[in-house]
Amino acid sequence: MKIKSVLLLFAVVSFMATSCQNGGLGKKVSLKTDVDSTSYALGVLIAQQNKQSLDMVPGGDQINIDLLTAAFRQVLKGDSTQVSPAEANELVSGFFQKMAEKLAQENLEKGNEFLEKNKTREGIVVTESGLQYEIIKEGTGPKPTTEDVVKVHYHGTLIDGKVFDSSVDRGEPAEFPVGGVIQGWVEALQLMPVGSKWKIYLPASLAYGERGTGGGIDPNSVLIFEVELLEIVQDKNGE
Repeated sequence: MKIKSVLLLFAVVSFMATSCQNGGLGKKVSLKTDVDSTSYALGVLIAQQNKQSLDMVPGGDQINIDLLTAAFRQVLKGDSTQVSPAEANELVSGFFQKMAEKLAQENLEKGNEFLEKNKTREGIVVTESGLQYEIIKEGTGPKPTTEDVVKVHYHGTLIDGKVFDSSVDRGEPAEFPVGGVIQGWVEALQLMPVGSKWKIYLPASLAYGERGTGGGIDPNSVLIFEVELLEIVQDKNGE
């Protein structure tokens, strides 16, 4: 997320939170004029558009709302602040970068520990790349190539069990080219005969790596998928 978006979000959220504490917006808001309505509507739109982003920022839950609100009000009123905008941008960038790196390292250590333990379980196969899988059901159909389009059902979780994506929950299989997905999927799908259902365990290096997705998958996250390869809907010859 861009720093400007983070700051704008924090400003709106903290301003509203402080107002509620002071008894302002905690009660029913009186919108008597067009300016009142527009001002309130602007706050609703900005907060609504950015609310989910707040939870995606490592370290966001550590921000001191009172200090943030104080600076927000000073700037809006034209008062002097204790740091310049340039200094503020450097401070914010540095803080969130540090928090992101800390989270990435923690996830890397937890993920490695999980994979080391998981690979000792009966039935787990480990490939040269570090991909781990276990066969729930072995199919008898052909194996797709990177040039094929396949139809699959899948259910994806983190190592703590949190679901981040699931065609099963949506009730509709997904179709995509084998060569157009994350590396762990590319490798696993080419090993699976059609009709198979596997559980695959992807190190971060075979998934979304040090960056994560910013949408529920943090940096250096190990991903777990139950994957059922239903069919090859289009092979490399376009048939």
